[in-house]
Amino acid sequence: MAGLLKKPAGAAFAGGVLGLILGLVWAWLIQPVQWKDASPALLHPAYQEEYLRMAIDSYSVHHDAEAALRRYQALGAVGPVILQTIQTNPAGQDPAAILEFSQQVVSALSLTPTATTQPAQPGQGKTGGYILVVLAVLALGLLLYIGIRFFRHRRGAAPLTAAQQAREISRQVEVIDYAARGEEPPLAQFVTTYVLGDDLFDDSFSIETASGEFLGECGVGISETIGVGEGPKRVSAFEVWLFDKSDIQTVTKVLMSNHAYHDPHTFARLQAKGEPILVEKGKQIILETAAIQMAVTISDMAYGQSALPEESFFERLTLELAVWPKTAGG
Repeated sequence: MAGLLKKPAGAAFAGGVLGLILGLVWAWLIQPVQWKDASPALLHPAYQEEYLRMAIDSYSVHHDAEAALRRYQALGAVGPVILQTIQTNPAGQDPAAILEFSQQVVSALSLTPTATTQPAQPGQGKTGGYILVVLAVLALGLLLYIGIRFFRHRRGAAPLTAAQQAREISRQVEVIDYAARGEEPPLAQFVTTYVLGDDLFDDSFSIETASGEFLGECGVGISETIGVGEGPKRVSAFEVWLFDKSDIQTVTKVLMSNHAYHDPHTFARLQAKGEPILVEKGKQIILETAAIQMAVTISDMAYGQSALPEESFFERLTLELAVWPKTAGG
């Protein structure tokens, strides 16, 4: 936290939050707003009635028509209601004085129309206060949310996993445009990428016609690793395979690192899984079954660096798999 406050952006954010909190405490607890000289329209109905009775008494003594009208209008829209209440229940007040006051203000209003003040409903002041509190809390919450998002962004997003990096690489690969080469476009094209650290790498794809008919599957997976100890697996060979539903076997070829390919023991062991292929950038390998042909292009590759033998395991490998259905004569 101390390190955060040393940064200008962090200090500004903390100061803003602290200022908002102190402002709320001061405004609501230490020195809250105090109302004075409020309009009679804002009074409780009982006090509004008391106010109008005093205005009637004053008029009966001084006969100040202007003051009587002004005091009556100060009640706003509830003035007629309060006056009617007093007329119905004089409560010891002189009915004649009440009638005289009523006639005077009604007569004056008919001659001098004025805008009336909308009275506040009981509890309106409290409701407004509650609304202000809610708005202040929402503003504080919004400020905190923006601050959290800001500092998370400053720290940067969490690093991508090896599998996520691989998917990003695959999305950026430009597949071969066979039609531009004057060749038949493939039925399907897939791109798969391995990145060091993706120990569960095993990608497979369904092969279907345009109408949705299932023809088979193809894919790539880890075949061999080298070295022991902690850390990610060091992959030295991959198996690329093609399954044809109309054939009785799955065709497999083993893509090997330079070290694995030239090591007699490793070569012999992996040869039992499928035809060994030395991985070289740009190389294309063909796999065929009874009804499907697949071209595997090594789009990109890189070896990892460690204490293990040179060019013995892969840092990265990107393959493009293009599939064609074989013709009846093919």
